[in-house]
Amino acid sequence: MTSTSETGNTDRAPHTAPDAASGTAPGRTPRATLRYTAMRLGVFLACFVVVAVLAYVGVLPEAIGRANPLWLLMLAMVVSAPLSLVLLRRQRDEMSVQIAERVDRAKRKLAANQSQED
Repeated sequence: MTSTSETGNTDRAPHTAPDAASGTAPGRTPRATLRYTAMRLGVFLACFVVVAVLAYVGVLPEAIGRANPLWLLMLAMVVSAPLSLVLLRRQRDEMSVQIAERVDRAKRKLAANQSQED
């Protein structure tokens, strides 16, 4: 048996066949939705920290009337939405592929069950 350093091959999975247990290819994570959601929350929190620091320093208005925390939250949402749209494109695509595969599997199972009833 040869090691990875001897062969120069850095692939961990020599094949791309779907895993029988999870139904996903080895390169894909079975928890793409959870990973995307966590990363989206991370982008939002980073934007919130940046907005809060900029408001504290005085670059941004600290509040509109009495809505200081709400103003900062809304501004962070507005800033993080386009950032996550661009930065998390790959994760969003993986999540949509995973969801589409699950929907297709459920449709096939439903069709099989309906054909057995006839």
